[in-house]
Amino acid sequence: MSVIAVPDDLGQITRHSSTIEVTLIRHLDHAAAKVWALLTDPARLPQWLAPGEIELRPGGRARLDFVDSGTVIDSEVTAYEPEALLEYSWSGPGEPRRPVRWSLEVEGPDACRLTLTLITPSDEDAGRAAAGWEAHLEMLAAALEGVPIRFPFERFKAARDAYRARLG
Repeated sequence: MSVIAVPDDLGQITRHSSTIEVTLIRHLDHAAAKVWALLTDPARLPQWLAPGEIELRPGGRARLDFVDSGTVIDSEVTAYEPEALLEYSWSGPGEPRRPVRWSLEVEGPDACRLTLTLITPSDEDAGRAAAGWEAHLEMLAAALEGVPIRFPFERFKAARDAYRARLG
C-alpha cells in the first residue's frame, strides 16, 4: 500500500494490491441533518447528483439514473447508519464493485465533516472517478447554499488531470 499526496483541495489516494481508494473530506457550515437530506432524499438528489432513490437500509436498492450520459447505477446499500453512514456500489449489474462510502460527523450545531471514500479496481481510471466526485461535491456545496449548479466540467477536468498525474 502506498499513499499519494495531491494538492490540498483534492483527496488522498491509497493504492492497494487490486484497488485504488480515494478519500475526499469537506468541512461544511451546515447541520449534518441538512447534508444528510441532500445525500439521501430522492427529491433532492437531482440537485447535485442524479434522479434516483436509495433505500435507507442494508440490502436496500441504490438506483441513480444519469440521463444525459446514459449511465445507470443499480446496486444495493451495503452499510447504513441513520444520518451518519451510507455505502453502496457505484456500479451497474454485472460490473465490478466500486464502493462509495459517505460518512458524516457533527462538528457543531451548524457544521459537519463529510467524508467520501470511493474504491475503484486498480485497472480502471481512478483519476476520472475521483474527479467526477470532486465535481459532484462542488454541486452538493452549491445545493446546500440554495444555488444548484450544472456539472462543473472545468473543475472535473482540472481534478482529473491532477489525480492522473499523481497516479502515474
